[in-house]
Amino acid sequence: MALENLKPTEGSLHSKTFVGRGNGCGLGKTSGRGQKGQNSRAGGGTRLGFEGGQTPLYKRIAKRGFTHLQQVKYAIVNVSALESFKAGDVVDKESLKKAGLINKEYSGVKILGEGSLSKALTVKVDKVSVSAKEKIEAVGGTVEVI
Repeated sequence: MALENLKPTEGSLHSKTFVGRGNGCGLGKTSGRGQKGQNSRAGGGTRLGFEGGQTPLYKRIAKRGFTHLQQVKYAIVNVSALESFKAGDVVDKESLKKAGLINKEYSGVKILGEGSLSKALTVKVDKVSVSAKEKIEAVGGTVEVI
């Protein structure tokens, strides 16, 4: 097989319809546009979403929400998920990614205080909740906010 031997599948290509070239083409005289009216004329028709002067659907439906363009999003990890690390380990973005606890870094990593921890760990992340910090330090670990 070579590029010069490739051909379209049988029946996939159709010959172009010639419009307005006399009655022999099957689409003579009005060229399939009917007799009169807006759509029969050159440049006729309405814009996308126009409903004949009625308030269009996109304006009738309520606006909801707001997207902040400079929002800061954090990858969230709970304290209970840190149980998978060994005592004395350093927990940072790279180690969390290797452990499969986060898959996207976003703007940073935040540790939340859900669950419990039984090992002393050194946690180096972008943000830590107050309850998570208390739980980590209660078992002898340290928290560094980068």
